[in-house]
Amino acid sequence: MPNIAPVILCGGSGTRLWPLSRETYPKQFVDLGEGRTLFKDTLLRAQRIQECLEPVIVCNEAHRFYVTAALYECQVRATILLEPAPRNTAPAIALAALVLARDGADPLMLVLPSDHAIGDENAFLKGVKSAAALAEQGHIVTFGITPASPETGFGYIEQGEILGEALGQGGFRVARFVEKPDTAAAQSMLDQGGFLWNSGMFLLRASIYLQELERFAPEIHAACCAAWQGRVADGAFCRPDTPAFLASPSDSIDYAVMEQTDHAAVVPLSTGWSDLGSWEAFYQAEPGDDDGNVCHGDIMTQDAENCYFNAQHRLVTAIGVRDLVVVETRDAVLVAPRERVQEVKTIVGRLQSAQRTECRQHPLVYRPWGSYETLVMDGRFQVKRITVNPGAELSLQMHHHRAEHWVVVSGTAEVTNGNEARLYTENQSTYIPVGTRHRLKNPGVIPLVLIEIQSGAYLGEDDIVRFADVYGRKQS
Repeated sequence: MPNIAPVILCGGSGTRLWPLSRETYPKQFVDLGEGRTLFKDTLLRAQRIQECLEPVIVCNEAHRFYVTAALYECQVRATILLEPAPRNTAPAIALAALVLARDGADPLMLVLPSDHAIGDENAFLKGVKSAAALAEQGHIVTFGITPASPETGFGYIEQGEILGEALGQGGFRVARFVEKPDTAAAQSMLDQGGFLWNSGMFLLRASIYLQELERFAPEIHAACCAAWQGRVADGAFCRPDTPAFLASPSDSIDYAVMEQTDHAAVVPLSTGWSDLGSWEAFYQAEPGDDDGNVCHGDIMTQDAENCYFNAQHRLVTAIGVRDLVVVETRDAVLVAPRERVQEVKTIVGRLQSAQRTECRQHPLVYRPWGSYETLVMDGRFQVKRITVNPGAELSLQMHHHRAEHWVVVSGTAEVTNGNEARLYTENQSTYIPVGTRHRLKNPGVIPLVLIEIQSGAYLGEDDIVRFADVYGRKQS
């Protein structure tokens, strides 16, 4: 196997899987149980590849700390590129190619969306090996999924001739790409044979991609090169130049390169696969119980059939219902017929128009030092659970409008409160008055968990005056 660098794309706005996913908390970072996420699954799947190089992660500003937390939990080092704004997959992959081509290197790139589920990872790894042989010959390889049904939500790829030198390795030239079809066209393709679902995964050499991008989409190529030249290192992150990147047209790799290049090839994958783009897809991806129900969390049913239940924080009960999706989170609940779950986008649009925080912010928020989760919110107080990673610390700060009470649940807290600094351990507490400079640090080797009770006339996250910050965030 040649050296392969995984490139993991972390776009997405989280609208189709609301309320579990949000604008700042898309589906690839949602906890699927026991700390498992689609992003971590993708990351660890790539690590199984022989001769795997350090991955490149492409994400946006709002998701950067979810990425760093997952890398820490998986004990994987990576280069993290922060897109100034979404510009679809062609520019994102171009930035990753420029990262990998620095210092004269030219590895193969395995481009993976971070929010897909793959059933048979051994079949995936076998497909990567076949694709690597083709990519070594200069092909830009996409992976096609053997279709299980006349799906109208995916694009299709028609297989062309078997690539001579890859005979026996399962590689084909791409005859054509087909847009998402209607049901009749999809069924016709299945009946004809030789068509695959377009998975959105690719294996290609960095230099070949940049060469073909410059040929077929020169504006994207020029903008990404300028953005890379103007990049700025920011701690663990690499920030391409914003004005240069924003000058790039927004386009997918399929339209910008794959549908025009002579190097397009496809390797079929015979494995369970889903882009998990709706709650119906989540239902279909898992085996149900004897009544056809898929249940996550604390669920109790009576005479319920063919439903998807997901309870994040409390008991959910259901009696005499059929074909429903019920998703409960700390601050919102969705109830919809399975056949209408795509309409959740309409609900999200209404929430956005009303400027409701439930469409944007998830109760669990990651920060460079750890995370916080809002447990209770009222007019003049809110309660949060704060987790600080070992050795991490918050900024030296103060608040104009709120006081804070901290109670240590586990671990050790080093608290700066005005001119005093002292240690607090389990079940001990302290009070931070309004307008007092303070800082929280975890000097221990296990996570620090504490309960924070905020009280005051204004409790917004923007009521922070920073005096010192080890993460380079703006100071006042």
